[in-house]
Amino acid sequence: MENATIMTIAKLAKVSHTTVSRALNGSNLVKEETREKIRAIAKEIGYTPNISARGLVNRKTFLIGVFFSEMESGTSPSFLVDVLNQAREALPTGYIVSVDSIGNYKGNALPVGRYDGVVIISQAESDDVFIDQVRDQHIPMVVLNRQLSREDIVNYATDDYLGAQLLIQYAARMGHERIGILEGHPKFSSTKERWRGYVDSLNKAGLQFNDQWVKVGDYLPKSGYDKMKELLSGSAVPSCVFVTNDDMAVGAIRACEDLGFRVPDDISILGFDDTEYSKYLVPRLTTIKKPTHALVRKGIVALTNLLSAKNVTNRTETLRPSLVIRESVANVRNETN
Repeated sequence: MENATIMTIAKLAKVSHTTVSRALNGSNLVKEETREKIRAIAKEIGYTPNISARGLVNRKTFLIGVFFSEMESGTSPSFLVDVLNQAREALPTGYIVSVDSIGNYKGNALPVGRYDGVVIISQAESDDVFIDQVRDQHIPMVVLNRQLSREDIVNYATDDYLGAQLLIQYAARMGHERIGILEGHPKFSSTKERWRGYVDSLNKAGLQFNDQWVKVGDYLPKSGYDKMKELLSGSAVPSCVFVTNDDMAVGAIRACEDLGFRVPDDISILGFDDTEYSKYLVPRLTTIKKPTHALVRKGIVALTNLLSAKNVTNRTETLRPSLVIRESVANVRNETN
Protein backbone atom coordinates (compact mmCIF):
# COMPACT_ATOMS: atom_id res chain seq x y z
CA MET A 1 0.00 0.00 0.00
CA GLU A 2 1.49 3.34 -1.05
CA ASN A 3 1.86 6.11 1.56
CA ALA A 4 1.03 3.77 4.43
CA THR A 5 1.25 5.63 7.75
CA ILE A 6 0.70 5.01 11.45
CA MET A 7 -2.81 6.46 11.00
CA THR A 8 -3.49 3.84 8.31
CA ILE A 9 -2.47 1.05 10.69
CA ALA A 10 -4.54 2.61 13.50
CA LYS A 11 -7.70 2.55 11.38
CA LEU A 12 -7.16 -1.05 10.28
CA ALA A 13 -6.35 -2.21 13.82
CA LYS A 14 -9.12 -0.05 15.34
CA VAL A 15 -6.80 1.47 17.92
CA SER A 16 -5.32 4.92 18.51
CA HIS A 17 -2.25 6.13 16.64
CA THR A 18 -0.47 6.36 20.03
CA THR A 19 -1.03 2.65 20.59
CA VAL A 20 0.35 1.89 17.13
CA SER A 21 3.44 3.98 17.79
CA ARG A 22 4.04 2.28 21.13
CA ALA A 23 3.51 -1.18 19.66
CA LEU A 24 5.94 -0.63 16.81
CA ASN A 25 8.54 0.58 19.31
CA GLY A 26 8.07 -2.51 21.49
CA SER A 27 6.48 -0.74 24.45
CA ASN A 28 5.24 -2.95 27.29
CA LEU A 29 2.33 -0.55 27.71
CA VAL A 30 0.63 -2.38 24.83
CA LYS A 31 -0.58 -5.96 25.26
CA GLU A 32 1.48 -8.54 23.42
CA GLU A 33 -1.54 -9.72 21.42
CA THR A 34 -2.20 -6.16 20.26
CA ARG A 35 1.48 -5.61 19.43
CA GLU A 36 1.55 -8.71 17.25
CA LYS A 37 -1.67 -7.68 15.49
CA ILE A 38 -0.30 -4.20 14.76
CA ARG A 39 3.04 -5.54 13.50
CA ALA A 40 1.28 -8.01 11.22
CA ILE A 41 -0.83 -5.22 9.71
CA ALA A 42 2.24 -3.02 9.26
CA LYS A 43 4.04 -5.83 7.44
CA GLU A 44 1.02 -6.62 5.28
CA ILE A 45 0.57 -3.05 4.04
CA GLY A 46 4.31 -2.46 3.62
CA TYR A 47 4.64 0.23 6.28
CA THR A 48 8.16 1.70 6.57
CA PRO A 49 8.97 3.84 9.63
CA ASN A 50 10.02 7.41 9.00
CA ILE A 51 13.55 7.40 10.39
CA SER A 52 13.91 11.19 10.04
CA ALA A 53 10.73 11.85 11.99
CA ARG A 54 11.74 9.37 14.66
CA GLY A 55 15.12 11.05 14.86
CA LEU A 56 13.50 14.43 15.51
CA VAL A 57 11.52 12.97 18.39
CA ASN A 58 14.49 11.13 19.88
CA ARG A 59 17.02 13.83 18.95
CA LYS A 60 18.95 11.33 16.85
CA THR A 61 20.53 11.71 13.42
CA PHE A 62 21.00 7.96 12.79
CA LEU A 63 24.43 8.87 11.41
CA ILE A 64 27.58 7.04 12.52
CA GLY A 65 30.94 8.60 11.71
CA VAL A 66 33.78 6.25 10.75
CA PHE A 67 37.13 8.03 10.90
CA PHE A 68 40.46 6.75 9.54
CA SER A 69 43.86 8.24 10.41
CA GLU A 70 44.68 9.02 6.80
CA MET A 71 42.54 8.53 3.72
CA GLU A 72 44.93 9.68 0.99
CA SER A 73 48.00 7.66 1.99
CA GLY A 74 48.70 4.67 4.15
CA THR A 75 45.16 3.28 4.49
CA SER A 76 45.00 0.41 2.01
CA PRO A 77 41.85 0.37 -0.16
CA SER A 78 41.09 -3.24 0.73
CA PHE A 79 41.22 -2.54 4.49
CA LEU A 80 39.00 0.53 4.13
CA VAL A 81 36.36 -1.35 2.11
CA ASP A 82 36.46 -4.31 4.50
CA VAL A 83 35.88 -2.07 7.53
CA LEU A 84 32.99 -0.18 5.93
CA ASN A 85 31.24 -3.33 4.71
CA GLN A 86 31.39 -4.88 8.15
CA ALA A 87 30.21 -1.67 9.82
CA ARG A 88 27.17 -1.41 7.55
CA GLU A 89 26.24 -5.05 8.12
CA ALA A 90 26.60 -4.85 11.90
CA LEU A 91 24.76 -1.57 12.50
CA PRO A 92 21.04 -1.68 13.38
CA THR A 93 18.58 -0.98 10.56
CA GLY A 94 18.19 2.70 9.76
CA TYR A 95 21.70 3.87 10.57
CA ILE A 96 23.89 5.48 7.90
CA VAL A 97 27.70 5.38 7.80
CA SER A 98 29.70 8.53 7.04
CA VAL A 99 33.43 8.20 6.26
CA ASP A 100 36.04 10.85 6.91
CA SER A 101 39.69 11.43 7.75
CA ILE A 102 40.86 12.37 11.23
CA GLY A 103 43.21 14.84 9.58
CA ASN A 104 40.24 17.00 8.56
CA TYR A 105 39.32 17.66 12.19
CA LYS A 106 42.59 17.95 14.11
CA GLY A 107 42.23 20.94 16.40
CA ASN A 108 38.54 21.32 15.55
CA ALA A 109 35.52 19.81 17.27
CA LEU A 110 33.02 17.72 15.36
CA PRO A 111 29.82 19.58 14.38
CA VAL A 112 27.40 19.54 17.30
CA GLY A 113 24.59 17.03 16.88
CA ARG A 114 25.83 15.57 13.59
CA TYR A 115 26.81 12.08 14.77
CA ASP A 116 24.98 9.74 17.10
CA GLY A 117 28.21 7.82 17.55
CA VAL A 118 31.74 7.53 16.22
CA VAL A 119 34.01 4.64 15.22
CA ILE A 120 37.68 5.60 15.07
CA ILE A 121 39.96 3.30 13.06
CA SER A 122 43.13 4.51 14.71
CA GLN A 123 46.46 3.88 13.02
CA ALA A 124 48.81 6.32 14.73
CA GLU A 125 49.51 7.85 18.13
CA SER A 126 48.83 11.30 16.67
CA ASP A 127 45.13 10.28 16.62
CA ASP A 128 45.01 10.74 20.40
CA VAL A 129 44.26 14.45 20.03
CA PHE A 130 41.14 13.68 17.98
CA ILE A 131 40.13 10.87 20.34
CA ASP A 132 40.26 13.30 23.28
CA GLN A 133 38.19 15.84 21.32
CA VAL A 134 35.42 13.31 20.69
CA ARG A 135 35.52 12.16 24.32
CA ASP A 136 35.24 15.75 25.55
CA GLN A 137 32.19 16.25 23.32
CA HIS A 138 30.56 13.26 25.04
CA ILE A 139 29.88 11.50 21.74
CA PRO A 140 29.58 7.69 22.12
CA MET A 141 32.78 6.29 20.66
CA VAL A 142 34.79 3.11 20.10
CA VAL A 143 38.42 3.01 18.97
CA LEU A 144 39.50 0.06 16.83
CA ASN A 145 42.70 -1.27 15.27
CA ARG A 146 45.31 0.34 17.58
CA GLN A 147 45.93 -0.64 21.20
CA LEU A 148 45.51 2.32 23.53
CA SER A 149 47.29 2.61 26.87
CA ARG A 150 44.10 3.77 28.63
CA GLU A 151 40.89 2.25 29.94
CA ASP A 152 38.40 5.15 29.71
CA ILE A 153 37.53 4.34 26.08
CA VAL A 154 36.17 1.17 24.47
CA ASN A 155 39.14 -0.17 22.51
CA TYR A 156 39.58 -3.35 20.45
CA ALA A 157 42.69 -4.15 18.42
CA THR A 158 44.63 -6.95 16.76
CA ASP A 159 47.98 -8.23 18.03
CA ASP A 160 50.20 -7.15 15.12
CA TYR A 161 53.34 -8.06 17.06
CA LEU A 162 52.20 -11.66 17.41
CA GLY A 163 51.20 -11.79 13.74
CA ALA A 164 54.71 -10.82 12.65
CA GLN A 165 56.18 -13.42 15.00
CA LEU A 166 54.00 -16.18 13.54
CA LEU A 167 55.18 -15.34 10.02
CA ILE A 168 58.90 -15.19 10.81
CA GLN A 169 58.72 -18.37 12.88
CA TYR A 170 57.03 -20.14 9.96
CA ALA A 171 59.65 -18.90 7.47
CA ALA A 172 62.39 -20.13 9.82
CA ARG A 173 60.73 -23.54 10.08
CA MET A 174 60.74 -23.68 6.29
CA GLY A 175 64.52 -23.25 6.40
CA HIS A 176 64.85 -19.53 5.56
CA GLU A 177 67.78 -17.82 7.24
CA ARG A 178 67.92 -14.63 5.16
CA ILE A 179 64.61 -12.85 5.74
CA GLY A 180 64.06 -9.27 4.63
CA ILE A 181 61.20 -6.88 5.38
CA LEU A 182 59.21 -4.33 3.42
CA GLU A 183 57.73 -2.01 6.06
CA GLY A 184 54.49 -0.04 5.91
CA HIS A 185 53.64 3.60 6.66
CA PRO A 186 56.34 4.90 9.05
CA LYS A 187 53.89 6.71 11.35
CA PHE A 188 51.46 3.83 11.82
CA SER A 189 51.48 1.80 15.01
CA SER A 190 50.96 -1.41 13.03
CA THR A 191 54.24 -0.76 11.21
CA LYS A 192 56.09 -0.41 14.49
CA GLU A 193 54.52 -3.53 16.00
CA ARG A 194 55.16 -5.67 12.92
CA TRP A 195 58.76 -4.42 12.80
CA ARG A 196 59.20 -5.27 16.48
CA GLY A 197 57.83 -8.77 15.92
CA TYR A 198 60.15 -9.23 12.94
CA VAL A 199 63.32 -8.16 14.78
CA ASP A 200 62.53 -10.06 17.97
CA SER A 201 61.77 -13.23 16.02
CA LEU A 202 65.04 -13.02 14.08
CA ASN A 203 66.96 -12.60 17.33
CA LYS A 204 65.15 -15.46 19.03
CA ALA A 205 65.86 -17.80 16.10
CA GLY A 206 69.47 -16.65 15.84
CA LEU A 207 68.96 -15.42 12.28
CA GLN A 208 70.96 -12.75 10.51
CA PHE A 209 69.75 -9.15 10.37
CA ASN A 210 70.89 -7.14 7.37
CA ASP A 211 69.83 -3.52 6.93
CA GLN A 212 70.17 -3.95 3.15
CA TRP A 213 67.11 -6.19 3.38
CA VAL A 214 64.99 -3.48 5.00
CA LYS A 215 62.87 -1.18 2.81
CA VAL A 216 60.17 1.29 3.88
CA GLY A 217 56.93 1.55 1.91
CA ASP A 218 53.52 3.02 2.76
CA TYR A 219 51.12 0.02 2.66
CA LEU A 220 50.02 0.77 -0.93
CA PRO A 221 50.72 -1.53 -3.94
CA LYS A 222 52.99 0.92 -5.78
CA SER A 223 55.36 1.16 -2.85
CA GLY A 224 55.43 -2.66 -2.71
CA TYR A 225 56.48 -2.70 -6.35
CA ASP A 226 59.07 0.08 -6.09
CA LYS A 227 60.67 -1.05 -2.84
CA MET A 228 60.86 -4.70 -3.88
CA LYS A 229 62.69 -3.66 -7.05
CA GLU A 230 65.17 -1.75 -4.88
CA LEU A 231 65.68 -4.75 -2.60
CA LEU A 232 66.16 -7.18 -5.48
CA SER A 233 68.68 -4.84 -7.12
CA GLY A 234 71.00 -4.94 -4.12
CA SER A 235 74.24 -6.90 -3.88
CA ALA A 236 72.73 -9.44 -1.47
CA VAL A 237 69.18 -10.75 -1.87
CA PRO A 238 67.26 -12.52 0.92
CA SER A 239 65.55 -15.84 0.32
CA CYS A 240 62.29 -14.60 1.88
CA VAL A 241 60.69 -11.16 2.33
CA PHE A 242 58.09 -10.21 4.91
CA VAL A 243 55.89 -7.71 3.05
CA THR A 244 53.91 -6.16 5.88
CA ASN A 245 50.51 -6.03 4.20
CA ASP A 246 48.83 -7.85 1.33
CA ASP A 247 48.35 -4.72 -0.79
CA MET A 248 52.11 -4.13 -0.92
CA ALA A 249 52.60 -7.85 -1.53
CA VAL A 250 50.66 -7.49 -4.79
CA GLY A 251 53.18 -4.93 -6.02
CA ALA A 252 56.10 -6.90 -4.62
CA ILE A 253 55.17 -10.08 -6.48
CA ARG A 254 54.78 -8.10 -9.70
CA ALA A 255 58.24 -6.62 -9.20
CA CYS A 256 59.70 -10.09 -8.72
CA GLU A 257 58.16 -11.25 -11.99
CA ASP A 258 59.38 -8.17 -13.86
CA LEU A 259 62.93 -8.73 -12.65
CA GLY A 260 62.89 -12.45 -13.45
CA PHE A 261 62.52 -13.78 -9.89
CA ARG A 262 60.03 -16.62 -9.59
CA VAL A 263 57.88 -16.75 -6.45
CA PRO A 264 58.47 -18.95 -4.49
CA ASP A 265 61.18 -20.82 -6.46
CA ASP A 266 63.68 -17.93 -6.36
CA ILE A 267 62.27 -15.84 -3.53
CA SER A 268 59.49 -16.37 -0.98
CA ILE A 269 56.91 -13.76 0.02
CA LEU A 270 54.98 -13.31 3.27
CA GLY A 271 51.96 -10.98 3.51
CA PHE A 272 49.76 -9.64 6.29
CA ASP A 273 45.95 -9.10 6.59
CA ASP A 274 44.56 -12.00 4.52
CA THR A 275 42.59 -9.74 2.22
CA GLU A 276 39.95 -11.39 0.04
CA TYR A 277 42.16 -11.42 -3.06
CA SER A 278 45.24 -12.90 -1.34
CA LYS A 279 44.06 -16.44 -2.11
CA TYR A 280 43.72 -15.59 -5.81
CA LEU A 281 47.24 -14.25 -6.35
CA VAL A 282 49.79 -16.31 -8.27
CA PRO A 283 51.11 -17.89 -6.19
CA ARG A 284 48.46 -17.79 -3.48
CA LEU A 285 49.80 -15.73 -0.61
CA THR A 286 50.94 -17.03 2.77
CA THR A 287 49.81 -14.33 5.15
CA ILE A 288 48.37 -13.43 8.54
CA LYS A 289 44.62 -13.38 8.92
CA LYS A 290 43.81 -10.15 10.71
CA PRO A 291 40.36 -10.63 12.28
CA THR A 292 38.95 -7.39 10.83
CA HIS A 293 35.41 -8.78 10.59
CA ALA A 294 35.32 -9.79 14.26
CA LEU A 295 37.05 -6.56 15.29
CA VAL A 296 34.53 -4.28 13.57
CA ARG A 297 31.50 -6.31 14.62
CA LYS A 298 32.66 -6.32 18.24
CA GLY A 299 33.14 -2.55 18.02
CA ILE A 300 29.71 -1.92 16.50
CA VAL A 301 28.00 -4.07 19.14
CA ALA A 302 29.76 -2.05 21.85
CA LEU A 303 28.84 1.24 20.17
CA THR A 304 25.20 0.15 19.83
CA ASN A 305 25.15 -0.55 23.57
CA LEU A 306 26.65 2.88 24.25
CA LEU A 307 23.97 4.50 22.07
CA SER A 308 21.33 2.72 24.13
CA ALA A 309 23.00 3.77 27.38
CA LYS A 310 23.79 0.14 28.15
CA ASN A 311 26.88 -0.96 30.00
CA VAL A 312 29.82 -2.35 28.00
CA THR A 313 31.45 -4.91 30.25
CA ASN A 314 34.41 -5.84 28.02
CA ARG A 315 35.85 -2.43 27.22
CA THR A 316 39.30 -3.49 25.99
CA GLU A 317 40.45 -6.56 24.10
CA THR A 318 43.31 -7.60 21.83
CA LEU A 319 42.25 -10.13 19.21
CA ARG A 320 44.61 -12.90 18.17
CA PRO A 321 45.58 -13.17 14.47
CA SER A 322 46.22 -16.51 12.76
CA LEU A 323 48.69 -17.85 10.20
CA VAL A 324 47.31 -18.75 6.77
CA ILE A 325 49.69 -21.04 4.89
CA ARG A 326 49.42 -21.07 1.11
CA GLU A 327 51.97 -21.32 -1.72
CA SER A 328 54.22 -18.24 -1.65
CA VAL A 329 56.87 -19.66 0.70
CA ALA A 330 59.25 -22.37 -0.48
CA ASN A 331 60.54 -25.16 1.73
CA VAL A 332 64.33 -24.75 1.65
CA ARG A 333 65.19 -26.90 4.67
CA ASN A 334 67.25 -29.25 2.54
CA GLU A 335 69.01 -26.49 0.63
CA THR A 336 72.06 -24.42 1.53
CA ASN A 337 71.16 -20.75 2.00
